[in-house]
Amino acid sequence: SQLSFEEDTQKQRAVGPWKTLMPSKGSKEEPETGGQGAGGADETQSTEQLNVSRLRSSSVEIREKGSEFLKEELHKAQKELKLKDKECERLSKVREQLEQELEELTASLFEEAHKMVREANTKQAASEKQLREARGKIDMLQAEVTALKTLVITSTPSSPNRELHPQLQSPSKAVFRKGHGRNKSTSSAVVSAASQSVTPEPVSPERKEVDSILFAEFQAWKESPTLDKSCSFLDRIYREDVGPCLDFTKRELSELVRVAVEQNTLTIEPVASQTLPVVKVSAEECGGPKKCALSGLPRTCKHRIMLGDSGNYYYISPSCRARITAVCNFFTYIRYIQQGLVRQDVELMFWEVMRLRREMSLAKLGFYPSEM
Repeated sequence: SQLSFEEDTQKQRAVGPWKTLMPSKGSKEEPETGGQGAGGADETQSTEQLNVSRLRSSSVEIREKGSEFLKEELHKAQKELKLKDKECERLSKVREQLEQELEELTASLFEEAHKMVREANTKQAASEKQLREARGKIDMLQAEVTALKTLVITSTPSSPNRELHPQLQSPSKAVFRKGHGRNKSTSSAVVSAASQSVTPEPVSPERKEVDSILFAEFQAWKESPTLDKSCSFLDRIYREDVGPCLDFTKRELSELVRVAVEQNTLTIEPVASQTLPVVKVSAEECGGPKKCALSGLPRTCKHRIMLGDSGNYYYISPSCRARITAVCNFFTYIRYIQQGLVRQDVELMFWEVMRLRREMSLAKLGFYPSEM
């Protein structure tokens, strides 16, 4: 626009000085002919050219502004398109993640369902097995009750049946007869329950006096009988009787014997009833008919023991057998008390416990019946 203005200015200078078109006051000038007409035409032409150049410059400015506006709009549209693409990409990733999680959740649900079905089947099988075992035990108990009724019928106060009342026999014969096993003995508990309701073993004429401390400990234990050796009653007996009585030369085997006696899983049987053709442990550990496995001394072994269901037998001498049976007799009696099978006065039960403790002390000192 500035260039066009300069061009117009130069053209005006080339034409000549401006002349007054209208006459001043007081002077009457005639309009010039010829030259004056040519100057007016040039002036009109330059004005038109100026207007045209102005129009051209304004149209150029409009085009430039329109171009810039369109570029800005295009740039904005491109930015929005990129944002839309990013949003679409993010949403597609979210969808893929959700689909993957859904698949994993479905798989885990199916796996959990199959696991629950398997567990239910396993529990059902175990329950059926327990039911069969319970029915077998019921049948066995019914048979034992029938046999017990038969024994009761054949027993009278004047002539009691010694099989029904083991307290009328010697301790060795009453508790450890030939082929006796201490594990899983249900009938012994039933027989003992019946036997404890009758008159206790006659007291020997020896003089006795109740120790107040021992009797108080026994009474406290009798209020809530337990086999936990942390109570004062059993703790004393463990320290003074059970521990020394089961303390043999072979310490490791002695500990196993003590645990088996506490868990009521010890079995003693005569050597003549041996049925296992193969011994699973070494001869030195098991001993033999001429060597005791607990003391390690050369002794004639008439009995052997088995700890639980291991199948390992250990030959023991008569002295070791007397010590083990004395401890077993004590544990059997306190188990009967704990199960409520002994129906006696507290003092009578106390003296029976003292008698069993005396048996353990004598066995520890080496005294045992000749029939062992």
